[in-house]
Amino acid sequence: MSMTSTNHDVVALAQRLLACPSVTPATGAVFAELEAMLTPLGFTVDRFTVGEAPDGPVENLLAWRTTGAGPHFAFAGHLDVVPPGAGWTSDPFAPEIRGDLLYGRGAVDMKGSIAAFVAALADLPDALPGTISLIITGDEEGPAVYGTLALMERMKARELRPDLCLVGEPTSSARLGDVVKIGRRGSVNMWIGVAGTQGHVAYPHLADNPIPRLVRILTAIEAEVLDEGTDWFQPSNIEITDLEVGNVAHNVIPAAATARISIRFNDQHTGASLIERIKGIAGQEGGVVEAKISGESFLTAPGAFSDLVSGAIRDVTGVETELSTTGGTSDARFLSRLCPVVEFGLNNATMHKLDEAVAVQDLRDLQRIYALVVERALG
Repeated sequence: MSMTSTNHDVVALAQRLLACPSVTPATGAVFAELEAMLTPLGFTVDRFTVGEAPDGPVENLLAWRTTGAGPHFAFAGHLDVVPPGAGWTSDPFAPEIRGDLLYGRGAVDMKGSIAAFVAALADLPDALPGTISLIITGDEEGPAVYGTLALMERMKARELRPDLCLVGEPTSSARLGDVVKIGRRGSVNMWIGVAGTQGHVAYPHLADNPIPRLVRILTAIEAEVLDEGTDWFQPSNIEITDLEVGNVAHNVIPAAATARISIRFNDQHTGASLIERIKGIAGQEGGVVEAKISGESFLTAPGAFSDLVSGAIRDVTGVETELSTTGGTSDARFLSRLCPVVEFGLNNATMHKLDEAVAVQDLRDLQRIYALVVERALG
């Protein structure tokens, strides 16, 4: 039994989304396609655009369907894609099946996962109680200022709060289902500035060279050991990512020197605590620190939710899942404020690459896995 008699083919749904160019921030046609898929399935669809330049405007889509009293299960994802770049074998926005693979920008990251979830919805039992929602942004690959955060505000205003959330990022590595993400490290970038006094190199007593002080700051930062890692997280790391003086003259002591560092951190730290730590080091040499926290770390402790997802994967594919917190950040860092979050999707081998492609069979298997997850979460 299903909510609709229409046969939703996951490959056809993926092709419809892939055919819409949606380089971040996505807008317009790709959202119209998704809305057209969800409306016949009984979903209320709320499309809205928020934000101003330089980080906006951004289009988002919130959809939900309630079929009785029960839990609220949410699926989250993004319709925007990175620029395709030159050198594709075929048009990146003209989806094409060659052999066993479907090619197109966004095939795995992550229009394929969105198509699989929509197809899964059509397979759910009619009497399944509870609420299902889709939290879909047009800006995950970009600044992500007016994307999922704006969707969360929209959900709050509509009194929609999920009990569980599955993010369809491409987590699989060697084969579908071998890796599920139960957490992510946080990310913070800092800019360190040291001011000096410009002067002639032959008269150093009349100047103040900021470079040696910046070097001492960076040496001290490089020597910092933040932690040794945890049971679920690798050690936090600090990387120096830029140095700038901008001095075009060989005989001038510069007036200022700056550096940028990036820290990926586990749940032993917060972005704020790391900023204060670096400020303390830089301040010993007169350095000034500016910082931007991209996201905090989070961990959904292994348990009922990860077991549910791993069990569905095993039942469909026979694969034993590894629970992981590796990789970069995702919008799960925001959604983890609402409820337990797990990330699971397609094989990530070709994401952001030329000739991005998904195995057709993986799309079909992912549809079956998602249907089992939702049915067991609500049932």
